[in-house]
Amino acid sequence: MDKKKVLVVDDEPNVRLTVSRMLSKDYNVLEATNGEEAVSIAKEQKPDLILMDLMMPTMDGYTACFKIKSDAATKAIPIAMLTAIGHELNKKFAEEMGADGYITKPFTQQELLQTVDSFIKKDT
Repeated sequence: MDKKKVLVVDDEPNVRLTVSRMLSKDYNVLEATNGEEAVSIAKEQKPDLILMDLMMPTMDGYTACFKIKSDAATKAIPIAMLTAIGHELNKKFAEEMGADGYITKPFTQQELLQTVDSFIKKDT
């Protein structure tokens, strides 16, 4: 059985590594370092879920989320924002840009897996 694909978008290498380690047992993890890469990988790879940081160089998570959700080819891909900023205003803005969920850093492996599993129903 093919593993579901999760795209992890963060400009911090340790965050990508940590998330990758937490998910790689159950999921095929793809990585992007900024929003621009995320948009092109989303089009090419069609991941089952995107975990995206908000604050990144080149293109931030809000803009990338909006672009992915505005494209007919990628709009169905769920996006959960990963951020150290847990303000309600940011959550609201992320939702307006099309984000489907929100994970506040730091998070535990259990929190991350629960969130990912809630978006990707495992085929049993």
